[in-house]
Amino acid sequence: MDRLCDRTRGQNTAVTCFYFDFAARGEQSATNILGSLLRQMISGTGKVPEEIWKALREQKEAVSGRRPQLTDIVKMLQFITSSQRTYLCLDALDECTTAQRFRLFDALKQILEKSPGARVFVTGRPHIRAEIETRLPGLVASVFVCPTRDDIVSYLRIRLSQDETPDAMDESLEANILEKIPENISEMWVARSNSTENTTIIS
Repeated sequence: MDRLCDRTRGQNTAVTCFYFDFAARGEQSATNILGSLLRQMISGTGKVPEEIWKALREQKEAVSGRRPQLTDIVKMLQFITSSQRTYLCLDALDECTTAQRFRLFDALKQILEKSPGARVFVTGRPHIRAEIETRLPGLVASVFVCPTRDDIVSYLRIRLSQDETPDAMDESLEANILEKIPENISEMWVARSNSTENTTIIS
């Protein structure tokens, strides 16, 4: 995210991110997820497009002042991404419930098909790869990312050297940490929208 923000600074580009949390699965619906990305885009602009204000006013004036529905949010995202490059980054997508993932995939497909300026970057565990490639056929490219054991051990040594309570650590415990944690590192799957234009920014 930091690298992407640095590379796009000063350009007519929006960078948004949503991190999925297993503990908050009940709150992370497709509507809330895309609504969060939309809010990030709107808050990052100096002036909210009139079309967006109009859509929001129409929702507020509806019965009981209902919140924008998923279809409304998708249309707003399509409008915004039609006028600027936009990166929609979704981290740990596997923590989202299956039902909401399917709704999210369908919404992302609509955005990618109608918005040439939209780019999607997704991370998750390997078991969702088949899902997203089925739901977004021809629209994504994927790669497996897995640190080596040496990478994990080097990282752990650095963190252990920064321990604020070194007296609580003996050689046996340190050796056990350096042995057990690298064994439990899982592979990560990364997907990005399959565009030939400027894809190196998020690869």
